[in-house]
Amino acid sequence: MGGAATCAPLRSNRAMDPTHDTDQRLTELEIKASYSDDLLEQLNLLVYRQQQQIDALLQEVQRLRHQMPEGGSAAPRNLRDELPPHY
Repeated sequence: MGGAATCAPLRSNRAMDPTHDTDQRLTELEIKASYSDDLLEQLNLLVYRQQQQIDALLQEVQRLRHQMPEGGSAAPRNLRDELPPHY
């Protein structure tokens, strides 16, 4: 039994390699984390812009309240006064 028995060359079967599997899973997790970070940044910007709009609307409401005459809607309104002139 000299050197007649030859061994089949080892194939690089990366699908069965636990190191490759771990590296692939780690890469996929890094990609997901990157997408999550981007989404979080976009959502934070959206919330910031919405808060700016809310603040502007609150200021507008406050300004309109100050423009109302004293007593506001204390006097009852007659709906006939609001009819267009052609009626």
